Amino acid sequence: MKPDRIWQSKACDDLQVDVVARELGVSPITARLLCIRGLGDLDNARSFLAPSLSDLHDPFRLTDMVPAVDRVLGAIARKERIAIHGDYDVDGVTSTVILRRALELLGADVTHFIPERLRDGYGLQPAALDRLHAEGVRLVISVDCGIRAEEAARHATALGLDLIITDHHEPDTTIPRAVAVINPKRHDCTYPDKNLAGVGVALKLVQALCIRSGRESWLPAFVKIAAIGTLADVVPLTGENRIIAKLGLGMLSAGPHKIGLRSLIEACGLTGKEIDSYHIGFVIGPRVNAAGRMSTPDIAARLLLASDETMADEAKALAEQLNSENLRRQKEEAEIVAAAKKAVETEIDIGSRTVIVVAGEGWHRGVIGIVASKLVDAFHRPAIVLSIDGEVAHGSCRSIAAFDMLGALESCADVMTKFGGHKQAAGLTMDASRIRELRTRVNDHADQHLQHDDLRPRLWIDGSLSFRSITAQVTAELTALAPFGAGNPNPMFRTSGVEVVDGPRLLKDRHLKMSFRQEGRVMRGIAWRAAEREQFVTDHRTAIDLAFSVEQDTWNGDRYLQLSVADFRAPEN
Repeated sequence: MKPDRIWQSKACDDLQVDVVARELGVSPITARLLCIRGLGDLDNARSFLAPSLSDLHDPFRLTDMVPAVDRVLGAIARKERIAIHGDYDVDGVTSTVILRRALELLGADVTHFIPERLRDGYGLQPAALDRLHAEGVRLVISVDCGIRAEEAARHATALGLDLIITDHHEPDTTIPRAVAVINPKRHDCTYPDKNLAGVGVALKLVQALCIRSGRESWLPAFVKIAAIGTLADVVPLTGENRIIAKLGLGMLSAGPHKIGLRSLIEACGLTGKEIDSYHIGFVIGPRVNAAGRMSTPDIAARLLLASDETMADEAKALAEQLNSENLRRQKEEAEIVAAAKKAVETEIDIGSRTVIVVAGEGWHRGVIGIVASKLVDAFHRPAIVLSIDGEVAHGSCRSIAAFDMLGALESCADVMTKFGGHKQAAGLTMDASRIRELRTRVNDHADQHLQHDDLRPRLWIDGSLSFRSITAQVTAELTALAPFGAGNPNPMFRTSGVEVVDGPRLLKDRHLKMSFRQEGRVMRGIAWRAAEREQFVTDHRTAIDLAFSVEQDTWNGDRYLQLSVADFRAPEN
């Protein structure tokens, strides 16, 4: 909880809200939420509320999809060995799984390779191509990586390997030379949806292969795995990402599943439950990610590829191994977060700057990205966390909405030996002796591009909502807007004149649990990670303003509404 948050209301066209409410038969509250999200067009709004696989775009609209499909089907027909080259995060693992499974079903001789973070480094590397070539591979298809791998592409040509790149990361000014390079962010690609995750791009290749081979009925089975990667990669949940996420979550909740996915869901304690975006982001995703962070990502890939019921014991063991690796990840992460926060709070050359740049000898490279995210959450500043290994430092970067991290790295590219990523998240490798120089250069860039208010956290308010307006219709419509995440945040409302009638009581020493009353209606609520606000709430219990989301919870089989409180304020005079 940050008491100095700026509560900023989102602008909206009230006339457009009236049209959407009337034509779609939804409440004005929901109509406003749709318009705020850029869904004032009635057809777009209908598709958003009830997405269908038929709403997916034609995959052949992606640049280079035709030569990619031709080459893959040719390799299958000629029984050439194909390798899927993945990436070690959830997005990369799920991309690898769906493409390998699709090719197997089409009769391909296919294997996969996912680099290990500490041994192989990030992305498509010449050494991996040497290994695959030695194994008799003739065609390599990258997923969730490769868009900046010009050296590797040249090496593939020298080896006589054909290469297809599928990726969603930002391209450089030039595109690697390959049989096909499929990336909606290509400057010459007119594909209408630019925000696909890596697994979304892989799914488009699968979709194209299904269409060409007359196997379109296969697609739903791939969508539910793609939903895991899409939600875990925190891409905007609009357009095709929303279709993948919403329909995939429904299929993940309903089942049935192959033994590998079923074992993972069981290990997460989610059997028989309605799986939502929270479960992917904080329960399933971290376990899949833990394999690549702490050990080998192949643990997760083998588990999700397990389809034969005779593999039940192996699948259970792999799922339990993911649990163990996740616990180890949590321990490493907590120790590094504590050390990083101490550096920010005690070292003036770190804590006084706009961009946090911290480094530690031997910090586990598998968790520094999470640490960077936690520093952004704690200080609302961009963060770069570096693990020093001898003379080399490996860094992970996370940013705030107002700051283009990739642009900042490009402004001091000469300081690093390698870097890449997105505006909000990036990675780098550099000479450890130049960390201080990186800190100076990145901060000089930030000081030119950020204003003071950019560093104040904002709470974006969708509108006012009184307790009496939280009707059964509104609740059902809010549920229809899910899943929530980037690009489709959980609706945030404000209301005033609220009395605290029970509590606040500490919950697990971190949260506040209480009941509120407004105009005679009482609602329960929880303010997560708000223990430090207990006295403030107590002092203003007779009248307080709330910023909150509405959520449904289940207790002993009964569903009930409660408020998820994001912030408190003293009443405005």
